[in-house]
Amino acid sequence: MSDHQPQHGASRAAGRNVLLKLRFWLAPIIIALALLSGFAMLYFGGILNPTTNLRHFPIAIVNQDTGQTGKTITDRLLTNMDKNQFDLRVLSADEARHQLDTGKVYAQVLLPQDLTQRLLALPQATLQPGQAAKPVITILTNPRASAMGAAIAENAMDREMATVNAKASAKLTPVLLQQNGGATPPGGASLVLASPIDIQTVADNPLPSGTGAGLSAFYFSLMLLIGGVTAAIVVSMTTDALLGYVPAEFGPWYRLASEVKVSRLQTLLVEWALVVLLGLSSSAVYLWIASALGMPVPHPWSVWLFGVFVVTAVGITSTSLIAALGSLGTLISLFVFLFFGLPSTGATIPLEATPRFFGWLAGFEPMRQAFLGSRALLYFDGRADAGLSRALMVGVIGLAIGLVFGAVVSWFYDRKGIHRIEAPPEPATEPATEPAAPPAPAAAGSSAGNGSKDQAAERVSAGPES
Repeated sequence: MSDHQPQHGASRAAGRNVLLKLRFWLAPIIIALALLSGFAMLYFGGILNPTTNLRHFPIAIVNQDTGQTGKTITDRLLTNMDKNQFDLRVLSADEARHQLDTGKVYAQVLLPQDLTQRLLALPQATLQPGQAAKPVITILTNPRASAMGAAIAENAMDREMATVNAKASAKLTPVLLQQNGGATPPGGASLVLASPIDIQTVADNPLPSGTGAGLSAFYFSLMLLIGGVTAAIVVSMTTDALLGYVPAEFGPWYRLASEVKVSRLQTLLVEWALVVLLGLSSSAVYLWIASALGMPVPHPWSVWLFGVFVVTAVGITSTSLIAALGSLGTLISLFVFLFFGLPSTGATIPLEATPRFFGWLAGFEPMRQAFLGSRALLYFDGRADAGLSRALMVGVIGLAIGLVFGAVVSWFYDRKGIHRIEAPPEPATEPATEPAAPPAPAAAGSSAGNGSKDQAAERVSAGPES
């Protein structure tokens, strides 16, 4: 008992000494502030200046004009607009339609086939009774690709079309004066020629109500990622508690289950099975709640299966990280699947309007792939070339990495004997000894003699003291 008390007192004293050290207080604060500062730079840096960060922003131009005006406008757009900021694609009507329907462009500029004809006839038409019909250039925005992307494209093309109108007005006004015999034209005619081309902006295939202005696909994919990470954390914690690895704590109470000796690999396989069951059920719950709240779901079975796949892939990979790295695996899962995924999704701000770092992240970030697949199923009729095939391909690769990593690391730990539950030490055994024979009884005489010798010895030893 006395052996343990000094050790206990020493540990308490050491604990008090640790609490008094500056490093104990500064280390968690500095680490947390560094992470939070990084998050602030990451998130604010990605959203504050979308127009400044523009690069290769895709817009289609369809020139159907049979005259020269359409080609002139197309050439002017290609020359005047910054090639680093905008990716202007001169396409046929069918090609542009395909890119609109797959989310490849954020807008289309349509130059009609009678543009030149109606523009040249406009000065004479303004001098005739009635309202002169202006030629029309249509800007089709694509809110299904991105509401913010459609707004950026609309603003950019409005500025360019204002320049086009000014150029056309400068050319047509002398024609009007000539056709009016040099006299001052009527005020109405001058007003028409001040802006001779009617620029109409129309949303192509607008989203129905219940889509959150184009954000429902983003939030659905976000819930899938949160579901996968949460499933992994809950399954890992619950399994560890039920197998007796860690106590199950409920406020001030805790319960430590009896230890179940299973290998790490067997535990991981059980956790994977539970994650799959959670993927099947959570995707169904998400879909049911979204539909009940009025979100349009055109392909419910496909959306459910895709949700199962995403939750399962994220959950299995997160579970493998936790099994291999412990608490550090939980942090890594949060960083990979959520913290880095949110700004690189391209859902609220198009990737072409964010810093290049986010475009690099989007190449492999799971949340970006989940968003592309959800957007294809919810907004683009489930088309594979609208991002669904890429989402599935990258997801399968990520799932394979998670499966192999978790299985190999767990097998390695088991093979090296690194068990989570240590076997209790076996008690030490002493070799058996034969019982000693009882001493033989001494004779009476010898006993008396021995007694007298002992007394004499006592007297000798006591002599000097006295």
